[in-house]
Amino acid sequence: MIRQDYKWENRKIIVETGDLMIGFIGLGIMGENMARRLIESGQELILHNRTKEKADELIKKGAQWADTPAQVAERADIVFTMLTTPSVVEAVIYGEHGLLSGLSNNTLWVDTSTVKPAYSLKWAKDARNAGGRFVDAPVAGSKGPAEQGKLHFLVGGSKKDVEEITPLLDVMGQSVQHMGDIGKGSATKLAVNLTLVQSMAGLAEAVSFGESVGLDRAQLTDLLLMLPTTAPVLDGKRDMIVNGTFETQFPLEHAYKDLQQLSETAYESGAPLPISHAAKELFAFAKQKGLGREDFAAVYLALKQEK
Repeated sequence: MIRQDYKWENRKIIVETGDLMIGFIGLGIMGENMARRLIESGQELILHNRTKEKADELIKKGAQWADTPAQVAERADIVFTMLTTPSVVEAVIYGEHGLLSGLSNNTLWVDTSTVKPAYSLKWAKDARNAGGRFVDAPVAGSKGPAEQGKLHFLVGGSKKDVEEITPLLDVMGQSVQHMGDIGKGSATKLAVNLTLVQSMAGLAEAVSFGESVGLDRAQLTDLLLMLPTTAPVLDGKRDMIVNGTFETQFPLEHAYKDLQQLSETAYESGAPLPISHAAKELFAFAKQKGLGREDFAAVYLALKQEK
């Protein structure tokens, strides 16, 4: 059990956890920053990633390396995964050297990936069968908030398990929202991304329309972002749209993946998603145009009319 004792040292928050070992699998845009914050808070980490090079800087900071996901699970008390798609998660957890094969002794697996609730429920069952525990804790936030420790964790799981990991989540984020049982965190994340992606599509469409009738792109974008009709979260996309450079914070292909997860979940639950389905087709079109690895604000380029 994590002791929830905090102290400040050299302007960094230190979580006193005794001899606890934390595992972290997935060191992409989000995972690398989340793991770094845990290390800087005084945690002992063991890492695994598909390419070891992405772990080099964290190893220099004191993290240990594991050659397989199973080795992470065997040595860690709590294991975090931050992976891109359900298929990637399943490649990590199943198989001879998968995470589940090393899970035992009541190890707690915390999946922070964005997936549909059905996957979280399935993986929780498999974790229990392997002798472990499971919490789904996807995050609201992108690269910048991950660097700054300002993520919002949307959590599904037992109260006891959530309380156990809360001190660690506090290091990586600014809020922990316990939404209910397993799967409820994943469901909440899909609802959050529904509003985010629709908002981005709306701004891109408004700017594209304005340009088509002769309005100045920068002036119009600034006006739209100033007015309460535009979501404040899009303020950070201003320079991307105006300058036409889309440094990746939240990849467009991930936005499309999340919309597909939404579509599948809505089919399973019977919920209508007319606006989201239109947005999904727009992001599919943008991905087809080769914009998948750009920031999701690059959906604007899919709409922009070349003169």
